[in-house]
This record gives sequence, structure tokens and C-alpha cells, in this order.
Amino acid sequence: MLRPWNIEIHFDYSAEKKAVYLQIADVIIAEIYAGRLQAGDALPGSRTLARMFKVNRNTIVEALVVLVNEEWIVSKERIGTFVSYSLPRFSRSSTKVLEDVAENKDAPKKYRTNFDDGYPDTKIAPVVELARAYREIFNREARWHLMGYASEFGHPDFIRAIVQKLNHVRGMQVNRHMICITRGSQMAMYLVSQCLLDKGDLVAVEYPGYTDAWRVFENAGAALLHIPVDSDGLVVDELRNHLENGVQIKALYTTPHHQYPTTVTMTLKRRVELVRLSNVYGFTIIEDDYDNEFHYDSRPLLPLSSLAELRKYVYIGTMSKVVAPALRIGYLAANDNDLVKKIGALRKLIDVQGDGIMEQAVLQLINDGTIKRHLRKVSSYYRDKRDFVEDLIEEYLREKVTYATPSGGLAFWLVPSGVVNWEELSHKLETNSVKLFTPARYGIYNESGGIRIGFGALTRDELRFGIKVLANCLS
Repeated sequence: MLRPWNIEIHFDYSAEKKAVYLQIADVIIAEIYAGRLQAGDALPGSRTLARMFKVNRNTIVEALVVLVNEEWIVSKERIGTFVSYSLPRFSRSSTKVLEDVAENKDAPKKYRTNFDDGYPDTKIAPVVELARAYREIFNREARWHLMGYASEFGHPDFIRAIVQKLNHVRGMQVNRHMICITRGSQMAMYLVSQCLLDKGDLVAVEYPGYTDAWRVFENAGAALLHIPVDSDGLVVDELRNHLENGVQIKALYTTPHHQYPTTVTMTLKRRVELVRLSNVYGFTIIEDDYDNEFHYDSRPLLPLSSLAELRKYVYIGTMSKVVAPALRIGYLAANDNDLVKKIGALRKLIDVQGDGIMEQAVLQLINDGTIKRHLRKVSSYYRDKRDFVEDLIEEYLREKVTYATPSGGLAFWLVPSGVVNWEELSHKLETNSVKLFTPARYGIYNESGGIRIGFGALTRDELRFGIKVLANCLS
């Protein structure tokens, strides 16, 4: 029988404090430490807790998910939620440790505005719908079939959905034998690099660019050839000059849709010439289409990999930004059957199979239209945020930076008008409670470069504060 349970909680909504659902989770943990909630005690239902704390039920659901994941509570289907029976024995010293953590004595420094380089807003992710789909998968009559081993390439039904998406939405011509589902785009790049590259191979990369990809290629024994980026994307003329002078490359890595980090889109003329060079010189184009879904002003350009004449490509995409970064589902498509087979064999060595149950849950959200509705909602949401940030830049940074309004994606690229000492600027910003990535993040180790301002995950107050501080520090 459920005991009456009354907790007073006063939420701190200031920008520098933790999210409300985490504050709720911490309060419940504190009640367990204090002994007011003991092993086996039943918690009120999520609706009751929502009324008790005067918050949205989704906030309660997020808090409960945290507590379940950290094993403070257990959820029993159709029965309820209970404090875990396997709690540690708490001593006075352990309670003191909890108090120290609550006071944040030794925690990393918090910033009022922490500019990432383009993360989505997890607060609007379809978490409830995904959790419901996940539960429904287990309630099916044939659920025991899900518990065995499956294909290293991914669940067949999910692969078919990816094939349909790439062919119908992105203009490609792929079949199920060309696809491998991965745990995010980074894993896809690792598999490709290990199976495509040999020690000593040369890989052309965009400069500035995605240094996490550079490290993957270097780990496979490859050397890098930096090709600059301008306002029209990769400078294909410079790549052609290298090739005509006898430089042999095995592959080229590119983000043509919204170049990382500059956000520019490669022009059609350069795309066509890049494909021609790939065919003439025999190198593989590795195309990372990391945020294709986020576009605001017009229909996105189709991928390089959609051009039928391209003979060697690997196309990499992800579902992580569409649903939530913690959801590690990516995919790759390649028009080289032998390469795909090698990728499958390596994947089986390091990760026998993907998360087939989660793949089916996401597939259910695709089939019932949840993903489509979510993308429609977030496109409007992020477009408004982009326009808000543009207004802030015009208000505070107009004379101090140059920029182009991105047609999609979740970040701006700002180039300071004068010479900047990046170490000094970073120190000034951190002193004023603002954190951002310096150009070293993108492979630039001199006084040139720019700043990538991610806006997707930040509130309007955080964005305004951060840009005002940036403007003052650039002065």
C-alpha cells in the first residue's frame, strides 16, 4: 500500500542550474539517502508526481528514466515504480559525500552560456513516443525472437526504411545490400576507414574541418591532404591541381550540404567537377551528411551520392540528431559490394550486431508518422532560433564579425574582423561565464579562423548573454 509522501521542492530555473527533471531526480535520491524512502517503497504514479511538483508529466517521466538508469528505482510493468531493493548501506560519511556533491564543491566549472558546435535541443526530442514504441515492441507475441542474434548489417525492416528514405527523399539509387546500420556516424567512419584505407594512403579533407574524422583516418594509417574551403564550399580547383601534379589520393572526406564547421553549401558546379575528378582519378568520396534534415529556406540540395555517374562513394547519415544524441543509430551506404562485405565482417568482430530492438522502435516512429511530424515541428523551432541569433549578431556583433546566414543546420560561423589571440579571447570569455570552441577544434592553429556558434540546444537567454559577452570580449 502506498504511504502518503510529501516533499517540498523549490526549483531553481536560472540558466546556470541543472534541468528541472534532474533536480527532481536528485531530490528523490536525497529522500532515499535520508531513509524517508526505503527499499521496496512504491512511488506515486507519474501523473500524481506531476501534480505534486506542479510540472509537466514529461518532466517526471524524464526524471524517472534517470533514476531507473542509475538503478535507484525499478519499474514493474502494470504494477508501478519502486525504490530499488539492492540499495547500498548508507553511512554518515556517504551522506556527507552526497551533500558535497549537491553543493558542487569539486564539480567542473559551470558556464552561464556553453556554446557547443551545433547540438540539437534534447528537451523537444520525442522521448515519450520512443519509450512507448520500445515498450510495445516487447509486448508483441513474438517478442522472444528479438532476444537472439541478428544480422551485423542491421534489422532488415529498418534497412528497408533507410533504403526507401535515401531513394525517395535523397534521390539515391541504393538497395538493401548496400546498407549497414551503425551505432552513430562516428562508428560508420571508423568502419569505412579500417576497411577502405591502407597504411600510407592519402585522404583529402576539408580545411577547416571535422577533426574527429581526421583522427579516424590517421588511426587507420592514412596521411591527410588539407583542401581549403571558401564561401562556395570545397575549393575543387586546388584539389584538381594536386591531382594533375601527380598526388594520388585514396579518398576524399567532405560535408557538402552544410560544411563543418563553416556551414557553407558546396555549389552545383563544384559538385559536378568533384564527381568528375573522382571518376577520372579513382578515389572514393566519403560524404558525411550529418544534418540533412535541418533546412529552413528551401529544399536541401541532393547528396553527391545521388549523382548516378559517381562510381565510388560512401554515404554516411545519422538518426541521432533527428531523435536525440544519446540514441546511437547511424548508417552508411556504399556502391562497392566488396567494401560493404568487409565492413560487415569487421563490424561483427567488434560489435556482433546493433541494437535491433531500438531500430524497430525508431522504425515504428517512422511508420506512424512521428518522425515526420517531429521534423516539421523542429524545423520551425530551429528556424525561429536561427533568426533570433541573426538579430543578436546584427545588434551586438555587426562591426566585429563577418558571417553568412546558414540555410540549415544548427550553427553560425563567425569570422572576426580583426586579428584575434584565441587563447586570450577564450580566457576572457570563461572569466565571464561563457565557453566556446576555439579554431583548434577545427584544425586551425594560428590567428586566423572563426567561431562556430551552436544555437540548437541553448535558450534565448543563454544565447543573448553569450553573444553580448562575446561582443564585449572582441572589443
